[in-house]
Amino acid sequence: MFDLNTSQIVFLIAVVAYTVATSFTDLKSRKIPNRLTAPMCVAGFVYQGVFFGLPGLGNGALGFAVGFGILFLLWMIGSAGGGDVKLIGGLSVWLGAALTLRVLLCSLIFVMVGTMGMMVYGVLSQGLARTKKQLLEKKAVGGKSKETVGDRQKRRVMAFAVPVALATWCVLLIFRAHW
Repeated sequence: MFDLNTSQIVFLIAVVAYTVATSFTDLKSRKIPNRLTAPMCVAGFVYQGVFFGLPGLGNGALGFAVGFGILFLLWMIGSAGGGDVKLIGGLSVWLGAALTLRVLLCSLIFVMVGTMGMMVYGVLSQGLARTKKQLLEKKAVGGKSKETVGDRQKRRVMAFAVPVALATWCVLLIFRAHW
């Protein structure tokens, strides 16, 4: 069915293990630890260098610049968590720029569908007012918003690593020729 060479086998094992591990930790604790992301990033550059030489290193660096850069900007404006930035940073070195952009776009679709599903479930199970309060209400102290990272995490509808994992697997199946 699939005739995979050594670089593709290494790639699949690393990417699938990483996306499963980060999804598990993000679901369990709403955090993605550096002990997963930093080694994945370094291993991605080693992988690119060993199997593809200088062009591979360039592709990995461009993938990192695209993935980490986009999520870093979203983190700067408060739309993404720091773990999300690290998650994509570690993955993007392996994927390169083209696949990273596809994963980001596909994960956006999964996030939108998942969020809508979770919101509908919330409204049906606990009512509109309670769901709205749970998802939209920010803490205020002295008339100003004093929301902490923990407060914001409690309002998160879903862990971002799961849509990224699903998107990565879909993109890899659809665009198999590019990896």
